[in-house]
Amino acid sequence: MSNKLRFDFTVDKPSKTVTIVKEFAAGLPLVWDAYTKQEILDQWWAPKPWLSRTKVMNFEVGGRRFYAMVSPEGDEHWSLQQYTSISPKTNFKMLNAFADKDENPELPASEWNLNFSEAEGKTTVHISIYNESLTRMEKMIEMGFQGGFTMTLNYLETLLATLSA
Repeated sequence: MSNKLRFDFTVDKPSKTVTIVKEFAAGLPLVWDAYTKQEILDQWWAPKPWLSRTKVMNFEVGGRRFYAMVSPEGDEHWSLQQYTSISPKTNFKMLNAFADKDENPELPASEWNLNFSEAEGKTTVHISIYNESLTRMEKMIEMGFQGGFTMTLNYLETLLATLSA
């Protein structure tokens, strides 16, 4: 099943943009919830064996998610997401920045634009991540973003199959 689902990951350094297109064998409402509800996000938003732990989440325009990716040894790497636009079940945009444990963002942030569409029982998520700073984008890539985010999307795919059953 998974090998027939679309997955593209493109890094475009001249435009300072990373584009990810992932298709899931699940309906749009469930996939939307997986990206917008804390109790589901924390089950997949970290490459194993790391865990995602949300401290604050208000999914609304002007709201935020403050969370840590926690290593098996207990090391915490904090991030802050600020929601700038929400069109229910079709799109949301956010600023994403690394942060310290006291919620102080490390600037510059990246701009995420997530689009959701459904056809023939499959949902496609198209993510565009723009980085004002090429240095920040390169740091993100050096930290293993492509491999780590690919793993997390695979965990989401497995989780959605379980939640759909």
